[in-house]
Amino acid sequence: MTGPKLNEATRVAGQSSGFRASTRFARLSPSKVRVVLNLVRGMDVRSADDLLRLTDRDSAHIVRKLLASAVANATNNFEQNAEELYIKACFADGGPTLKRFRPRAKGSAGAIFKRTSHITIVVDRLSDAALALRETQSESRGGAESARRRDRVEASRARAQKQKNVTATAEISKTPTDEPAVVDSSVDASNETATRN
Repeated sequence: MTGPKLNEATRVAGQSSGFRASTRFARLSPSKVRVVLNLVRGMDVRSADDLLRLTDRDSAHIVRKLLASAVANATNNFEQNAEELYIKACFADGGPTLKRFRPRAKGSAGAIFKRTSHITIVVDRLSDAALALRETQSESRGGAESARRRDRVEASRARAQKQKNVTATAEISKTPTDEPAVVDSSVDASNETATRN
């Protein structure tokens, strides 16, 4: 195909369509994979990963691994920040069908078609306007509060570490006595008899 693929959300020829990862010959039918892909299309990477982790479908496991691969391609090969990525496009095309059969009555056979899929995920960086909007929304939902809590936790850990260091230096500064105290048992025995009388 010479032109850009429209299902990769590329509208301008020669423009990068994002950072992609694909798996071929996945042993799932495309219709089952598309149900999961429709859930995460257009979402940011972190939210999509959380949703896929909680989705109770076999195809969600494959799509989650594929999303992690696309993010790894973007971060390792193109120095992108994983927090700024979103799913630009995702699609599942049909692969070759494996044909099997099951014996039926009177010597006939029932066809079994085992479908396969070619799954592709394209991630790209959010626009500056979308990043600013997301930052504003996170602050309005308590992003500033979580930052303040993070500062309090760090200060508390620093105090605990300082207290631990003070306790360790105090234990080191204590010097054990060189000779253990010797108790004279005859003196104790005479004191006990004196108190009885």
